[in-house]
Amino acid sequence: MRDTLVLNASFEPLSTVTLNRAVVLVLQDKAVVEQAHPELRMRGAAVDIPAPRVIRLCRYVRVPFRRQAPWSRRGVLVRDRHRCAYCGRRATTVDHVVPRSHGGQDTWLNTVASCAEDNHLKADRTPEQAGMPLLREPFEPTPADAMLLALGVDEFAALPDWLGMDAA
Repeated sequence: MRDTLVLNASFEPLSTVTLNRAVVLVLQDKAVVEQAHPELRMRGAAVDIPAPRVIRLCRYVRVPFRRQAPWSRRGVLVRDRHRCAYCGRRATTVDHVVPRSHGGQDTWLNTVASCAEDNHLKADRTPEQAGMPLLREPFEPTPADAMLLALGVDEFAALPDWLGMDAA
């Protein structure tokens, strides 16, 4: 199902919701559509609205400040756009740069997306020990960047420029 980006009344990214939830928020006058899918419409007996891609809440919601995005395996795959950090093919697993057996932790800077073959080939070694250099260094996304990356490459490319993040 398509995800819809939810912006606070101040245009800050808050979260993503399902398309159905976004339509409900718009129909209840709790949000307005900032950007819609060009070819997709939501139709009902008394309703015909464009399917929202980005919605903005009508009232400001105060959220606690998050200094960093929470780490997750899915988050690492999304951050690396499902591309293996060793060969560039489709990644399905997460690899620890410094293996857990050597004290490596589950952190943004110690994990990369990896294909199963390279993950198995690297095994319990560092990239230097295995002779497998990283194609790109891992980085820690901000909470807002992590949310925007979670929308996916196709959805992200269609977002408005004023959201302020480069499509890496």
